[in-house]
Amino acid sequence: MKKIFSKRPIIQTLATIFTNANFKGFSEGTIYKGNTKAVCVPGLNCYSCPGAVGSCPIGSLQSVLGGKKYNFSYYIVGILMLFGVLFGRLICGFLCPFGFIQDLLHKIKTPKLKVSAKIDKPLRYLKYLVLLIPVILMTIFLTDKYGTAAPYFCQWICPVGTLEGGIPLVIKNESLRQVVGFLFNWKIFLLVLTIISSILIYRPFCKYICPLGALYSLFNKFSFYQMNVDKIKCNGCKACERNCKMNVEITKSINSLECIRCGECKKVCKQGAINSGFRLRSNNFENK
Repeated sequence: MKKIFSKRPIIQTLATIFTNANFKGFSEGTIYKGNTKAVCVPGLNCYSCPGAVGSCPIGSLQSVLGGKKYNFSYYIVGILMLFGVLFGRLICGFLCPFGFIQDLLHKIKTPKLKVSAKIDKPLRYLKYLVLLIPVILMTIFLTDKYGTAAPYFCQWICPVGTLEGGIPLVIKNESLRQVVGFLFNWKIFLLVLTIISSILIYRPFCKYICPLGALYSLFNKFSFYQMNVDKIKCNGCKACERNCKMNVEITKSINSLECIRCGECKKVCKQGAINSGFRLRSNNFENK
């Protein structure tokens, strides 16, 4: 595990390919509906993506909460809690396909925008409101006469479904092109906005909007996988904080809710003061 951070782009690529391994779906313009679709993948990846071989956890959660028969899913919530307890937001940094897409977009050579702390910090709470309101509360309470609800986040907000599902399916299916209307155009607008902002700002969707990242962040401080700063080795240079694209105050709270465990802080620490790994006992780490 010592070289895991240097191999992060490779792991992200493999995770994205593995999550979307139904390659023929893209050429046929169909959605895979095999047995593996009953299993949630850890990252944000649209169920309607032609390549998707598993279900998106946020989409699955909305589907169950908005269903006629069930208001709570122990399976979905249990899986999300398991991922969170084991990894926290390590999933965001290594296993989320849309996080990887944002990373690639930000590598495009353009001048970058720095969001001021006065704007950045309040905006960070938006993702928790997204998780609470459109994902959970609206899905439970805004139901139709049959007792079912639309997946409000997926339908009106999430750009992942447009990129991975909507565009490929519309391209390959004439019948879908004939019924494209306001909703699709609205989602295209949000996708374009997300792409442009991702080029200029590091992972804006992860920082401000993603409900899955919001949920995983709640486990960051006590998940089995932890980051740690050795106060004896640390000389206070704060090179780690200057290099952190998620703007985490590493020397104060390295396991902040915003840390995606990307390891960039660890790579630039010349003192070797930052270690990480699966915590087996108090202050004991597998990866030094």
